Amino acid sequence: MKVIGVKFKEGGKVYFFAPKENEKYEEGMEVVVETSKSVEFATVAFPPKDVDESEIVQPLKPILRIATDKDREQVKKNIERKPQAMKIAQEKIEKHNLDMKLIDCEFAFDGNKVIFYFAADGRVDFRDLVKDLAGTFHIRIELRQVGIRDETRLLGGIAPCGRECCCSSAMPDFKKVSIKMAKVQGLSLNPGKISGLCGRLMCCLSYENDYYAEAYKKMPKVGSEVGTPEGKGTVVSNNMLKYIVRVKIEKDGGLVYKDFPLDQIRFKAGKREEKEEDKVDPSLNDILD
Repeated sequence: MKVIGVKFKEGGKVYFFAPKENEKYEEGMEVVVETSKSVEFATVAFPPKDVDESEIVQPLKPILRIATDKDREQVKKNIERKPQAMKIAQEKIEKHNLDMKLIDCEFAFDGNKVIFYFAADGRVDFRDLVKDLAGTFHIRIELRQVGIRDETRLLGGIAPCGRECCCSSAMPDFKKVSIKMAKVQGLSLNPGKISGLCGRLMCCLSYENDYYAEAYKKMPKVGSEVGTPEGKGTVVSNNMLKYIVRVKIEKDGGLVYKDFPLDQIRFKAGKREEKEEDKVDPSLNDILD
């Protein structure tokens, strides 16, 4: 079945829509689509192509039209309304003395609805706030509570690596990450080095985890005794990219540290426990989901 892929935000998830007959679509082209809730403005992620029907969520909604200058002007107006809407919403939150942090807002393409995103430690009774906002804006009001990861996705920022946060730029969905991923990859378990701006484990821990998980099974355990061409020693560290093992060897009354290719190391290849419950340092609890 032929579909076209579109996304509603930069780096967002790609959704399938039905292309309009006799229209040519190119990557990056702006279009107007019909969703289950309303009409939305989107960007073409990939031009029409055939996909298996099992990959499609029915019914497949249509592309209404290629965006016009009028459509772009409407989007521009919605963006220009945002600062004032945020200011008013913050004032209303303070007026109702609600324990919530306003994060972001967005207007629907047709301008008839505004969604406010907020964070809070627990449940918030915002019914009176919604009524107050509806009386001010005279359009539909929706409030959505988000978690700490979604807050970072909405606000964006520069990650410890020096690039824009993955969640706000190039990651459609959050990936499952765990302390074990950091351990398997030989990373420091210092919370400051493996947590992102959200204070939780960095999403990028999952990117190369499949490779490291396989390499981890082949390497000797750090601290274990192994045989080398120069005698027995103790494993100090493993380079899982180059398959090199650093070994501490007692020699002539002193200690010598040497690197050996994995194929020169002799050790008992016992099966590494893949599903063992990792003992987590209490200091790491704050960065776990």
